[in-house]
Amino acid sequence: MATRGRPRGFDRDLALHKIMEVFWAKGYEGAQLNDLTAAIGIAPPSFYAAFGSKEQAFREAVGLYVATVGSGSMRALEAGETARQAIRAMLLASIDIALGAPQSNGCLLILGVMNCQPEIGPLYDLLKGLRKETVERVRARLARGVADGELPQTTDTATLANYYGAIMQAISMQARDGATRQKLEALVQPSLAALQ
Repeated sequence: MATRGRPRGFDRDLALHKIMEVFWAKGYEGAQLNDLTAAIGIAPPSFYAAFGSKEQAFREAVGLYVATVGSGSMRALEAGETARQAIRAMLLASIDIALGAPQSNGCLLILGVMNCQPEIGPLYDLLKGLRKETVERVRARLARGVADGELPQTTDTATLANYYGAIMQAISMQARDGATRQKLEALVQPSLAALQ
């Protein structure tokens, strides 16, 4: 039985995917309730019945992003045979994600909450925590490169991981500002020079 106000064929998973795209394109603050309801074709009461609140919908959308399209850079990081190949693949995957975003708006985890008003501090903290997890995964991969003898024992893996986290943020911001794939890919080789 369909919930009152929702179309009989309402597909919550498909709706969540569309909501993710709205948040990815506009960010949390920029996405208005009417943007979300228009994207999934339901009225506000049905939206609240299906997702609870805009904040809860955002949290679910971030979870979907991390599990799907947003996981590409971390999958690439883990798949690289050497630390250098892993970092290169991660950065190229970050470019794919940033340019594949609705309106080329970069990474949802980087740009989803920008202004951080006090009432949305918990959402900012959610994204900040996910970004820190990314940096930690990069650090762990670099540490594996040190252990495997690919990188010098003196490699400062924590600083390098922060550096590559910053490069991924730069990729998102530059994609948002209209950078082409060629310009973004030109950032990769110089950044690999840090792996000496």
